Amino acid sequence: MGSWFDYTINGVIIGNIYALLAVGLALIFGVSRLINFAHGSVYVVGAYAGFVAVTRFGTPLPLTILIALAVGALLGLGIERFGLRPLQGQPHIAPLLATIGLSFVLDQVVLLVFSPDPRALPSELLERRFAIGSGTVGALDLLIACIGIVSAGLLFCFLRFTRLGWAVRATAQDRDAAQQMGVDVDAVHRIVFAIASALGGISGLLVGMYYNYIDPAMSFQATLKGVVAQVVGGVGNVPGAIAGGVLLGLVESYGIALFGTSYRNLFAFILLVAMLVWRPNGLFAGRRQMPPEPMTGTFIAPSKPFNVPLTALLGLTVALAALPLVVSNPYVLQTLINSWLYGLLGLSLTLIAGTVGLISLGHAALLAIGGYASALLSIDLGMPVTMSILMAGLITAALGTILVFPSFRLRGHYLSIATLAIGEIVSLVILNWEGLTRGPIGISGIPSLSLFGMELDTNRSVYWFTFGAVVVLAALQFRLLGSHLGRVLRAVRDDDVAARSYGIRLDRYKSLAFIVGGFAAGVSGGITAHIYSYINHETFNSQLSILALTIVILGGMGNVIGAIVGSVLLVGLPEVFRVAAEYRVLIYGLVLLLLVRFRPQGLMGTI
Repeated sequence: MGSWFDYTINGVIIGNIYALLAVGLALIFGVSRLINFAHGSVYVVGAYAGFVAVTRFGTPLPLTILIALAVGALLGLGIERFGLRPLQGQPHIAPLLATIGLSFVLDQVVLLVFSPDPRALPSELLERRFAIGSGTVGALDLLIACIGIVSAGLLFCFLRFTRLGWAVRATAQDRDAAQQMGVDVDAVHRIVFAIASALGGISGLLVGMYYNYIDPAMSFQATLKGVVAQVVGGVGNVPGAIAGGVLLGLVESYGIALFGTSYRNLFAFILLVAMLVWRPNGLFAGRRQMPPEPMTGTFIAPSKPFNVPLTALLGLTVALAALPLVVSNPYVLQTLINSWLYGLLGLSLTLIAGTVGLISLGHAALLAIGGYASALLSIDLGMPVTMSILMAGLITAALGTILVFPSFRLRGHYLSIATLAIGEIVSLVILNWEGLTRGPIGISGIPSLSLFGMELDTNRSVYWFTFGAVVVLAALQFRLLGSHLGRVLRAVRDDDVAARSYGIRLDRYKSLAFIVGGFAAGVSGGITAHIYSYINHETFNSQLSILALTIVILGGMGNVIGAIVGSVLLVGLPEVFRVAAEYRVLIYGLVLLLLVRFRPQGLMGTI
């Protein structure tokens, strides 16, 4: 009985930290209609600010807390001023992508400054625990609970009884009306980002002290936990965010008690998808209330694409096919092989995100399904490699569409969050389903590539195989986009309400897009597995999803040639110029930020 009391206390304490994250996200969404994916990075910066204060300057705990609050607030002001304010007036998906790029940049800066090694963040509080009934409570537990309660109380008083708080509430209800009544909405945005980011910074510090552990990679999970808590309580609903955070903490704690630590995050993401599908307004909103984001279309209007003459395109294809005959450097060939693999991924996502307008942030899950399917088919069933790759594409097309289908009725941020959660669920299932996937040890000894029984054991042969796959799938996608089906898919993207009024069944055409895109992603994952000969649940991580989206935006949303060009530029050039591996993610984040700000239509133009 005592252990269950301890699990309850642990759930409430962690829930308080999730609530601080969720309240910050809810405040930002209230005034900006934006899911801030850089919020987890603020959380990490706050944790490391506290670490520096404690370990290098020996600051007392109250001062350490104030430092984390101040650093978080200043970082929030910088994000609002330099990252998001220049995007005012653009469709809402543009600042969403900008916050993803900002998150990449901030996380990579922290990693470069402090190294990827985890650090211990000691607490000055006594480790003594006090008996309460059949359980125990620690001094740090009480501190976290007090900070959560005091923060909620101060925020309530600020929003309810101060003129600035009234301005925040007015801006959240109707920005234009508030501006007409003399409210400085830019100042409101600054204040909200400062408060929200201060809460994020203190959350990182508290988590670091609670677990005596921090590392630069914890921002992504922190963002997701805050998003889950916010969605459960109701997006933009501050009291709901607090209740959602505590509920999430309890669900995780009881889940660990029943199933073990490895299932901890799985419960959070399943809860998120269930809430998005069945009650997207959250637990604390009216059932008939519409979601606060009736977005249609993709994130940027179609623009005039750069037309490549057919003769030039054919000539370039022949030249690239003949390249291994004149270039024997294995490093260059391997770099281009990686580019073609990412080109397949870009082709799959440009159809889904660019042509249909479904911004998927969990696309790496399709790669993972394809990689594992092809590896298992070739190892366990002895299927020829080429056949296993094709079957992996079909399996990925079917399974990926089934997983995403319930979220097709969602739009904008909601759909992006749902696909992100589905991607994490796939990764966690792969990690825990040891009977099928071998669990955390992964799959080794995957047969190398072969074609009609002939081993492809040289860089030249692998180059031709991957390049041939890109050419075939690109040709098929060209044919699809030029058909009646392609025109219907673009109509769904541009205005799904108008498309539905003309009798177009949205779910059917979105499913067709995911089937075709999933097949290309599955083939890419299958080829990758056979080239690597070993994969595990971390091979296809969330960074791949963001990289794929960056490739698509760089080339031009919905542009087939652009997806291939984007993969060569973004993946190939850093390798060719031998940029240090630790700067690569930083480059991806900066490229995404610059594209959204200055060239959202991409290099080749959006179709």
